[in-house]
Amino acid sequence: MEIDKTHFYCYTRYMLYKEVVYTLTKEKVRLIPLGGLGEVGKNMLVVEYGEDIIIVDAGVMFPDEEMFGVDLVIPDTNYLMDKKDRIRAILITHGHEDHVGALPYVLPMLNFPPIFATRLTNGLINVKLKEHRLLDKVSVTTIAPGDQVDLGTCFAEFFRVNHSIPDAVGIVIHTPIGAIVHTGDYKFDYTPVDGKPADLGLLGKLGNDGVLFMMGDSTRVESPGYTPSERVINDSFDKIFANAPGRILIATFASLISRVQQVVDTAVRYERFIALVGRSMQNNVQMAIELGYLNMPKGMLIRPEDINKFNPDQIVIICTGSQGEPTSALTRIANQDHRQIRIQTGDSVILSATPVPGNEKMVHRTINSLFRQGAEVYYQGISNVHVSGHGAQEELKLMLSLLRPRFFMPVHGEYRQLLLHAKLALSLGIPEENIVVAEDGDIIEVTEDSVKRVEHVSSGNVFVDGLSVGDVGQIVLRDRKVLSQDGILMVILTIDKENGVPIAGPDIVSRGFVYMRDAEELLDNARLRVIEAFRSVDKQAHGGSDWSFIKDKIKHTLSEYLYEQTRRRPMILPVVVEV
Repeated sequence: MEIDKTHFYCYTRYMLYKEVVYTLTKEKVRLIPLGGLGEVGKNMLVVEYGEDIIIVDAGVMFPDEEMFGVDLVIPDTNYLMDKKDRIRAILITHGHEDHVGALPYVLPMLNFPPIFATRLTNGLINVKLKEHRLLDKVSVTTIAPGDQVDLGTCFAEFFRVNHSIPDAVGIVIHTPIGAIVHTGDYKFDYTPVDGKPADLGLLGKLGNDGVLFMMGDSTRVESPGYTPSERVINDSFDKIFANAPGRILIATFASLISRVQQVVDTAVRYERFIALVGRSMQNNVQMAIELGYLNMPKGMLIRPEDINKFNPDQIVIICTGSQGEPTSALTRIANQDHRQIRIQTGDSVILSATPVPGNEKMVHRTINSLFRQGAEVYYQGISNVHVSGHGAQEELKLMLSLLRPRFFMPVHGEYRQLLLHAKLALSLGIPEENIVVAEDGDIIEVTEDSVKRVEHVSSGNVFVDGLSVGDVGQIVLRDRKVLSQDGILMVILTIDKENGVPIAGPDIVSRGFVYMRDAEELLDNARLRVIEAFRSVDKQAHGGSDWSFIKDKIKHTLSEYLYEQTRRRPMILPVVVEV
């Protein structure tokens, strides 16, 4: 029987189409948050489609009180170590430290993938890379809201949002199975300092075209209503400047260029000069002036060393230290440890920032010290000197209503905030099975018709301590915790190498455990216990001159005795010296 060629052709096309549709429905996007979920800061998200990997942000987190001696916390990038050749780009939403601060540390680990960021964010990144001597190794491409960038089989599109820093954007990653939207940090500010409101039209268009998956900022989900505009701070600054009898010191984040512009504008009205204190503040402000993001009249900026050449009521000092960081300018000033500035009676100090969770005690300590030295201190809680850059509940609802995503995952927040944001999405009609509350390290798989958590990968904290990255781990932190709680005791025993008989000691050195002059009886008895422990060990049975077992025996015996006498467990370091 002869086969009708037209029918055969149509049938073949139908089967090929069916196969293509089946294949597409089997395709998926994998989303792996490496930071920023279940915590505040350290934001980093991996988007994986086929052979393409796109990273959104790479930020730092401030260490908490349990992280003794740690300077910064960055994301764990172990998941990406065997996938470096698949990384197409790192896309940056804005220039705050919790979104760009980890770049100097993770870029060398990932073979320096290209970076895409807006003009001001690019400038802030370059300042950071220059400090770490990495500027010539990294490709940073400037993009603008509305731009599109090809990234393998996907392409990214950027849309303007408002935040507490200019040039903030959200990101749409267009994949073959649908649009993935990452809002970045945002609020809806209809009167922003830079005069550029969010692109509501584009957000509405994205929603009409269809959003497969949305990730939304959850930082301020606990606050009802709307977040006030940045411009409300102008009134507070105006009142403080009008009534300040002496110098005005303002501490804020070095990347908060909009806030610096507000200070400059107010200082112009009250005919005050401005001095910048803190290396990062000086570098960022200089960069913002050069790029045109900060307008400062010529001759207004003076050097910190020239402050005393002017009357106190002519001076404004902008510095770092709003989080009470130990090495920051304001903390050194509060501790009377700054080489150029001392607090004087009549000084007014403004902390124009909200303490990051975990930093409250350090901030309060700084405030108390400033008050003791005679300053008038203004901070959030007693004065309107800071406005959040994150949207409150009604703004989160507006974003969800504009984008109308099929699937939703809250990001950027502690677990309770993620959960509350999920409930907010549920109240707007997104089905519960289409909402996923994830944490760092969870792998989320998204298809055209489903979302699920499939597995979990390593995503712990990596600690930066001085110049070392990752050298400090949980064991080192545990030791530091023990040292901070009960101190250290060193036991030094000198042994004759020939016959294994003690010829000197044991000498005991205490640091942070007991004051040796006041605990002579305790330490004398401890020495006797060490000798007894040494003599009770059969040297031949345990390898003669292999002292590891003997050290453990001394440590165990001494630990039991000291706990019995003091209810404390110092770190005990036995040292056996052969002569």
